Amino acid sequence: MVEDSDVIIRFLEPHESEVLVELIKESYGESYDADWVYDAEKIAERIRNNTLRSTIGQLADGTILGHMALMVEEGVERVIHAGIAVVRDAARGHHLFERLKRFGSQWATEAGYLGIFSEATAAHPYSQKANIKLGAHETGILLGWIPDTVHNNAAVNLEGHRQSVVLFYLKLNHGDLRNMYVPKKYYEMVQKILEVSGLHAVIAQVPTNVTVPNETIFSIEEKVDHNSAIIHVTEPGKDFTEAIESARVTLMTNKRRDAVYLDVPLDLPHTEIVLNNQVSDFSFSFAGIFPNQLRHGDVLRLQAFNGVDLHSADIVTASDHGRELLEYVIADLRPDR
Repeated sequence: MVEDSDVIIRFLEPHESEVLVELIKESYGESYDADWVYDAEKIAERIRNNTLRSTIGQLADGTILGHMALMVEEGVERVIHAGIAVVRDAARGHHLFERLKRFGSQWATEAGYLGIFSEATAAHPYSQKANIKLGAHETGILLGWIPDTVHNNAAVNLEGHRQSVVLFYLKLNHGDLRNMYVPKKYYEMVQKILEVSGLHAVIAQVPTNVTVPNETIFSIEEKVDHNSAIIHVTEPGKDFTEAIESARVTLMTNKRRDAVYLDVPLDLPHTEIVLNNQVSDFSFSFAGIFPNQLRHGDVLRLQAFNGVDLHSADIVTASDHGRELLEYVIADLRPDR
């Protein structure tokens, strides 16, 4: 039987990268939705480049019981991403995930990061409860985020359908107070998320002298292994609805993507202006807010779906705030188009 005192928590070294490959295969088989976790050399390279901090729980005899990663793209973000959490059956019930994340968060706090965001599966409450115990709070729910090809041996629902995740933010350090420009429709929910999560931001009024540019500037990140895509808006323009809907139609009709997520910057007044002008047939609905690695700031994430059965009745939350957020997200859903 595993005792908590027997487990050593430490960072994985580059030459040990095969450990993560073995853990992933044991828990997910070949179904995990990121190819690089099956390549020991790619894992080692990320550790050497300081874009990956792999935290492991290990017994004195060398047995690895679990893993949790901190991921930093290009090593410059002030908020980092936690994920790839795997706990072996022998360690279940011993709060190993919580210990792994606490170890990682202590390192990140000392390194000066503002916080950690992560996605916890909504198929079961265990990782959500661990996040909440650490002080993290829900900031959104990504419906249908996990493709139906992924199978985790800890999940309650093993049916072959897309599964949802809950976004969490764990505040570590106090950053500069920043303005957010939030569409009126989402004002109350975003304000609630700010109050609960501790994100150091205030909803501001749009200045009277703001001029919205004509053209919307955006890029598209296609997640082939998820059969989804993310539209990253860097500057909303007057053609926002036309430009974004055109991109969505192309992704869903020509490329048959199941889901398209839309990230809009909350630090620009243009965001509030163009979204306040949306008509009722705009295809995207509320998902949440969270730090965006491409903008180094907070974004509003919206979501749209292409004939996907979201199995919303199966989505599990672990707090009153999480349940309220889920009800809001479901109520705001748009019909597939």
